[in-house]
Amino acid sequence: MSATAPTNADLAVSGPGLGDPSPATGGSGRRLPVNLRQSGIYVAFALIVLLFSVLTDGALLQPQNISNIIVQNSYILILAIGMILIIIAGHIDLSAGSVVAVTGAVAAVLMVEHDVPWPLALLITLVIGGLIGAWQGFWIAYFGIPAFIVTLAGMLLFRALTLTVLGNQGIGPFPDPVRTLANGFTEGYLGNIGLGPLGGADLFSLLVGIAAVVGFAVVQWRGRMARLGYHQTVEPLPLFVLKIVAAAVVVMTVIVQLARFKNLPWVLVLLAALILAYSLVTSRAVFGRQIYAVGGNLQAATLSGVKVKSVIFWIFVNMGVLAALAGVIFAGRLNQAGPTAGNAFELDAIAAAFIGGAAVQGGVGKVVGAITGGLIMGVINNGMSLIGAPSEQVMLVKGAVLLAAVAFDVWTKRRAGASR
Repeated sequence: MSATAPTNADLAVSGPGLGDPSPATGGSGRRLPVNLRQSGIYVAFALIVLLFSVLTDGALLQPQNISNIIVQNSYILILAIGMILIIIAGHIDLSAGSVVAVTGAVAAVLMVEHDVPWPLALLITLVIGGLIGAWQGFWIAYFGIPAFIVTLAGMLLFRALTLTVLGNQGIGPFPDPVRTLANGFTEGYLGNIGLGPLGGADLFSLLVGIAAVVGFAVVQWRGRMARLGYHQTVEPLPLFVLKIVAAAVVVMTVIVQLARFKNLPWVLVLLAALILAYSLVTSRAVFGRQIYAVGGNLQAATLSGVKVKSVIFWIFVNMGVLAALAGVIFAGRLNQAGPTAGNAFELDAIAAAFIGGAAVQGGVGKVVGAITGGLIMGVINNGMSLIGAPSEQVMLVKGAVLLAAVAFDVWTKRRAGASR
């Protein structure tokens, strides 16, 4: 759509941080509080990390612990990518955890009991996940049943199928490549390099981090120049530079710590590829803009020619595929597919999306925001575990953070309406 004149659907979803060039402003040109929501989540994340770093005497940011946070939350982050698209479109998926369980069970049966080569078994599992998503998407998009009801039924159906497939027992162990994808690390392809008092670190991992920072800076600069070319409002140059520097510091800090431990986790490489791909889809592709249009203003999207039913159908297919991928990774990490796998995973994915900036009514959200929300939940879990907090306190804090995020979303919308 970027090469054509904006439609009503485009206007319905315009706003900052959605891959849309137009900033949200009030009648006086002042930015609305929704911008604060889009950037505030990253400030909140930094403050939470700082808080637990102090409370744990720095243990939170130790190389091994950073690696643990990434690996232990990888499957939730994968689910959050699919969940944010569904929430942006104005729907919800309560069956994601059960789909994780049943697809992990199918993968275990194929690989362990029937000796199917793992690449073929993985492909079959992803196809089954897509078919599950298509089943739910059909009832939601073409039959008109609310997603809440369809996926609630799916949560029960697919949990029952999990017990049927597994016979109410665990199946394992998984082949080495699957376990490596879930728990393994990249090799030291270029050897180590000295970092002074930090000791040695994997050179290849450091180069990957530098390339990521440079790529991010180039993309942000090109986006800024494009907006200026269209005479649109951009942030002041010092603030823009500060944003780039802050992102670079965060990325390189994480990469250096990982390079000092066991190099880059393979699941992080997979996550990076998914984040990049889905960020491009949501910000540059027609389909991504249509998702925002459907969630932002359904009537405007319909009048603009968006095939609403098709969009809804395919985002649930996508959710099924990502849930299947998460199911394989979770089973590979445990080295076993169990009947209780995936319990409450959908709640963590939903919480990640809302904490990361998704709007309750739909039409707003970012993939990177959902990942940040998932990492906030992961840091809270990990940090409170390190300080020896009981499980009820962990749930209390996570619930309070989720409520605060949604309350902030409602507050920004009320302020935005008042400013207009």
